[in-house]
Parts: sequence; C-alpha cells; structure tokens
Amino acid sequence: MALTHPLNPPELPSHCTLPPGSHCSKHNPHPPNSFQSLISTITDILGPSSGLDSTDIDVNDLKSAMRSYQSHEAEWAEYAHKDLSRNYTRNFVDRGNGNANMLILVWTPGKGSLVHDHANAHCIMKVLKGKLKETLYEMPSVPDTPLTVTRSTVYNSDEVTYISDDIGLHKIENPDPENIAVSLHIYTPPWAEQHGCYCFSEKTGKKTKVQMKNYYSVNGLIESKKPQSC
Repeated sequence: MALTHPLNPPELPSHCTLPPGSHCSKHNPHPPNSFQSLISTITDILGPSSGLDSTDIDVNDLKSAMRSYQSHEAEWAEYAHKDLSRNYTRNFVDRGNGNANMLILVWTPGKGSLVHDHANAHCIMKVLKGKLKETLYEMPSVPDTPLTVTRSTVYNSDEVTYISDDIGLHKIENPDPENIAVSLHIYTPPWAEQHGCYCFSEKTGKKTKVQMKNYYSVNGLIESKKPQSC
C-alpha cells in the first residue's frame, strides 16, 4: 500500500528519520545490524541538530565510515526497490537529524543519470552491489558549449567516491547490461531536497532546475507520488 500525506503535515520532531510530510514515530522498526549501525554512525558524525553548512562537515569522517561498512544485501534489501521502467529509483533511508538525506539508489541495467550538480552540498556514494561508472565534468563557464569530461571511473562493490560542486558535475551509470546495481548516497546538507538541483545538457551545457523532494520509496514503503530526478 502506498503512503499518503496530509495536506498540511505537522513539523517533524528532531528524532524522526522520515522526510518532511511523512508519518513519524519514536519506534525504530529496524533491528540492529551493520547497515543500521552505519546509518547511526553517520548521524552521530553529523551531530544532533539541523542547520549545518557545507563548511561544518568533516567529509573525511563520513568517507571513512562508509568505507568501514562491508555490504550485506540482507541488511539493506528492504530499501532497494527496483523499477525497470525507470533509469533508477531513489529510496529514502534516513534524515540524519535533519542534516542529510541518506538514500539507496537502484540502477536499471545499462541506464544512468543525467549530468547534475549537488546544490553546493557534499555527496558521498558507496556501491552496495554491482558496479557503477562515474563521469566527471568541469562546471560550464561558456554558454552553449559542450561539457568537458575530466575523468571516468568504474567503482565496484564496497568502493566509495565523493563529489561536491567544487569538484564539478557528474553523472552515474550502470555499465552492466544485464544486472542491477545498488548504491548508498549521503547528501549533506540536504539542500537538493529543500531547493532542488540542476541537470545539464552534455551537448550545450544548458541547465534545468529539478525538484528533488519526492522518493520512489520511504523506509521501504513505495510512495504514491511520482519522483522527479536527474
């Protein structure tokens, strides 16, 4: 059954793990495991209250925590909803006390994202299953010109990568034509959810604003709203 939201949802208490507009409870439905311990560790690193700026965040601590987790599919499978009619699905896991969006993305074989930025926030990605190709681009400085590729890297299961707008733009693709790939993403601060981000044309550099408030699923339950994403 899909989740529905009230027209005027109450403000979420600080302990809630759900995104704005979703039901919240103090009860934690997830039994302890290494994946849930990782989520708790990331939340502890980010601190107890929302309002972080990008400069307040120790990215090295977050990357170290992500690298320390060895992926076990049984621990995160409840979040990993695939939909082969889409390039990928964005599945919400936790808010990190309002300081982050923690998402599991499931990538359709042979499909990927558009080129996009990260709303002046940090993005740490860990491959949980399969492999993913990341292509980096320079931020466009001249209108109506093709984007410039700076690097392409294939990441395997349990490898971690990081990007911010200081590094440039990127797109992510599943290079496997037959098997899905799964990744965990930490976006902090959660500015893309709040303000949207930009997708870019590889041929012209033209950017388009995209809202990122909706998810394919929230805490394992498929949402009724159609998500927008790059």
